[in-house]
This record gives sequence, C-alpha cells and structure tokens, in this order.
Amino acid sequence: MFEVGFSELLLVGIVALLVLGPERLPVAARTLGRGLGQARRAMQGLRTQLEREIELPNFDSAPLQRLEQEMRQGISLAAPPANDPATVAAPRENAS
Repeated sequence: MFEVGFSELLLVGIVALLVLGPERLPVAARTLGRGLGQARRAMQGLRTQLEREIELPNFDSAPLQRLEQEMRQGISLAAPPANDPATVAAPRENAS
C-alpha cells in the first residue's frame, strides 16, 4: 500500500525521538501499535460481515407482501371509520 523503505522509517524514528524524548517514545509506540491493531481487527470484522451479507441468498418478499395485504384488508374491514357518527359517543353533561 505505502512504499516505505528503511530510510523513511529511520527518519520518522529519529524525528519521533527528538519530539517525544526517550521517556515517552516507548509509550507512544505502544499506544500507536494498539491503535493500529484495533483498526486492523475492525476492518477485518467489517470485511467478514460484508462477505457474509453478500453470500446470503436472495430474499423472496412475495409472502411478506401477501401477508401485508391480508393485514391491511383485515384492518380496514374490522375498524369503523373514526368520524362515524354511530361510533362517536354523545358527551355526557355534568349533573352537579
């Protein structure tokens, strides 16, 4: 991916040593290594999940569409309209 040779790595190491100092350089290198490892594992997990999703068989949606139509017909036949005067209760007057 990146064409980094020994001379480039040596230059980065020397600059990091000058900037961070000998006390903080091992801690920074360890933190960088852990971060790169986590990123690599996350990318591998994403790649595995995508490959698994691609290999899934095509989903047949016809039975679900029929079920949806049946449910819509059942709901529309069973429920009276909301503004039907027969279903609206007359308001009771307060007797007090």
